Amino acid sequence: MVASLGEDSGYVPYTAFSAKQSYIEANPEVIQSFTNALQKGMNYVASHTPEEIAKVIQPQFEETDLETLTTIITRYYEQDTWKEDLIFEEESFTLLQNILEEAGELPKRVPYQDLVTTQFAENAVK
Repeated sequence: MVASLGEDSGYVPYTAFSAKQSYIEANPEVIQSFTNALQKGMNYVASHTPEEIAKVIQPQFEETDLETLTTIITRYYEQDTWKEDLIFEEESFTLLQNILEEAGELPKRVPYQDLVTTQFAENAVK
């Protein structure tokens, strides 16, 4: 391994969820419940050891032994790969757009405030 993207890149939002504005406005309780559930998972990861997490997720990775899962999760911990919350900061949004632009996949940048809402993630943290 030459370098770790997890250590060198900053917080890249590898997973993001999106919904139409009309759905968000019509179903804020669904969006909030979903976000709360995700935050609960983030809280679990932040408060448990790699060994504990590996045991919990192993059924989802039947082809991978517990020791390998623990090694992978430990690496994520050491790299500070996981944030403690789901708030999608503007800095991470810019980094994502930089990556997509450099890959030739982003024809036009979008203003952060036009595409991102953090209200549900902020509520979930409370």
